[in-house]
Amino acid sequence: MPKIGKVTHFYDHLSVAIVKLTAPITVGDELHFKGHTTDFKQKADSLQFDHKEIEAGKKGQEVGIKVKDKVREGDAVEK
Repeated sequence: MPKIGKVTHFYDHLSVAIVKLTAPITVGDELHFKGHTTDFKQKADSLQFDHKEIEAGKKGQEVGIKVKDKVREGDAVEK
């Protein structure tokens, strides 16, 4: 699976991961969050950039992704 980014921040109370993208993603992509104690897959149901909903994230952007489980800073995100 190609790595598409890494988690730079996690908002526990919102269940939102901030991901620094190294490759583009779009809403509906199947993502795999993987780290020391993290390992789950989920669809990217919504993406946010600058607190606005977006359909796709570009390489270099930091996007917010609603996650179903806890993630940690440094966790890899694969597609």
